[in-house]
Amino acid sequence: MGEVRAALAGVADPGRAAGVGRYLQMVPGGYGEGDRAIGVTVPEQRKVAGRYWRQLSLDEVATLLGSEVHEERLTAIFVLVRKFARGDEEQREAIVRLVLANTDRINNWDLVDSCAPYLLGPWLIDKDRGVLDGLAASELVWERRMAIMATFAFIKAGDFEWTLRLSERLLGDPHDLVHKAVGWMLREVGNRDRAVAEEFLSRWHRDMPRVMLRYAIEKFEPERRRRYLSGTITPPATP
Repeated sequence: MGEVRAALAGVADPGRAAGVGRYLQMVPGGYGEGDRAIGVTVPEQRKVAGRYWRQLSLDEVATLLGSEVHEERLTAIFVLVRKFARGDEEQREAIVRLVLANTDRINNWDLVDSCAPYLLGPWLIDKDRGVLDGLAASELVWERRMAIMATFAFIKAGDFEWTLRLSERLLGDPHDLVHKAVGWMLREVGNRDRAVAEEFLSRWHRDMPRVMLRYAIEKFEPERRRRYLSGTITPPATP
């Protein structure tokens, strides 16, 4: 683990760290307040994860995930993704348990988005998905984003049920980062089955936060987008 930290420190750029801090709102009042960046690019973090993932134990990865340094936590997630992809059922379960035990340290959108679609979602493909209901009901914004982002794995498998279920549940979420994630996942549904996406959107577009709707209809034709944004799409008749 010390080698990982040394490798990251060796490619850190203090000048870049300030920009990362602003981008991820590691500022007073920002959603990343209290975090610390050292200025390591994502490609460099992936290289470090690729170099050391085999030799790190899950206990060591858990320690990295508890770090005050943002890049160390993101690198820990990249390590877990590699281990998960190559692990057996028992190893994968241990990785998912580690993730769910440390959601308070997966505390920015890049950490969530590098984790939920590649670890939690794939694990739940053929299992009880009730954990997502618990995450979606959390007071922690990162757990709510994790819930909807995990459904990306289901979408890729052609299964849209939980994306639509959680999207409806999160329509009234107070946080912009959840709005964006829900809209993104609805857009991914539409990329694969436009009719399914439009049935949902035509019913709920007037109740959606604006940014959620804009993300969801981003790939639609200009006139279709205009009609959604102006609220002139007719919802389906109630059975």
